[in-house]
Amino acid sequence: MSLYCGIACRRKSFWCYRLLSTYISKTRYIFELKEDDDACKKAHRTGAFYLFHNLAPLLQKLEHQHQYLAPRHSFLELEKLLGKLGQDTQKIEDSVLIGCSGEHEAWFALDLGLNNPSSTNDSLQKLEMETELKGSFVELRKALLQLDVKDASLLSMAQALLRWHDTHQFCSRSGQPTKKNMAGSKRVCPSNNIIYYPQIQVNSRELEAASWFSHDEVATALRRKGPYSQQKDGSFPFWLPPRLAIAHRLIKEWLENHKCSSLPA
Repeated sequence: MSLYCGIACRRKSFWCYRLLSTYISKTRYIFELKEDDDACKKAHRTGAFYLFHNLAPLLQKLEHQHQYLAPRHSFLELEKLLGKLGQDTQKIEDSVLIGCSGEHEAWFALDLGLNNPSSTNDSLQKLEMETELKGSFVELRKALLQLDVKDASLLSMAQALLRWHDTHQFCSRSGQPTKKNMAGSKRVCPSNNIIYYPQIQVNSRELEAASWFSHDEVATALRRKGPYSQQKDGSFPFWLPPRLAIAHRLIKEWLENHKCSSLPA
């Protein structure tokens, strides 16, 4: 018995060490990409891209399932798409870093609709993109219930980061255009060297999914391990944002600080 416990403890220690080592390695790599524009640009060529159009992510509907998949595209696929659409491939540099895998495959998010010079043909280009990419640009809040929890969390962060860059293109002091670094971890005003860092704010509509439920129902959903909780008749899924999402923390804080019967709209 003691031998078995010793082996189990060593295995547990090994896996804990491995997880910690992977986490540290990923953190260092992401920090390097945020600080080194050349390294980040190099990571574009081996990385994967999540695509958006006017802040709506590209999603693919899984056959015979009520679920969406968030596809990823390579640098070469993206270059080919932009070439077909007559867009400059330099647009890839508008992407923002959103994470990486344990094997150091960098993940980026790119919005193909924001700052598009051919905005007059925006709807036509959107349809053309969807045909080429075999998917649809779906408003994120409408698709969250049908996304994997990890995809939902990653796309929510990506959307918030893309929105922040779209609304902070000018310096609040000088009025001059700000410049994004390659990773999208900051924007700098060239005229006065003021640095702006992303401050991701939660859209109040993210709380809307819980607005039809009572205080007790929200408390029950928070206690569950999975992302879904159903009413007693099983008719309606109660979706909660992922545990690391800001909206999840806000709902939890509301639950702890309020004793009213329903969430505010």
